[in-house]
Amino acid sequence: MSRAHTDTIRRYLKCLHATDVPGLVDCFEPEGVVHSPFLGTMKARDFFPKLAGASTQSVITPIDLFESVKADGAVHRVAAYFRYDWTLKDGKVVTFTCVDVFEFQGGSERIASMSIVYDTHPLREEVGDKYA
Repeated sequence: MSRAHTDTIRRYLKCLHATDVPGLVDCFEPEGVVHSPFLGTMKARDFFPKLAGASTQSVITPIDLFESVKADGAVHRVAAYFRYDWTLKDGKVVTFTCVDVFEFQGGSERIASMSIVYDTHPLREEVGDKYA
């Protein structure tokens, strides 16, 4: 695994844990995007303030990191598997595991795109639309 990519992902997880919006946005390319099951595709600079606005606390417990074995070097992917204890603005705590799949382009240390993967059905039933 690229040391630079690993460092970026570890920094991303720490910033997510701390609800550090500027730090999260800085992990991404200026035009970097997030693909979210709840919110669709958004620029990272728009997504993370919206997430912070729906949250009072995020506790992130890393479980594992996985690296793509694709050898062409043009695109590099790394996935982070973690437990997310998410405290919503109304005080409700939702716990789930998820995988964030990060894509890096052209040797950059910053994230070009991230796809969030988790089972949304139980969460939608439990929390409803907290982004409204």
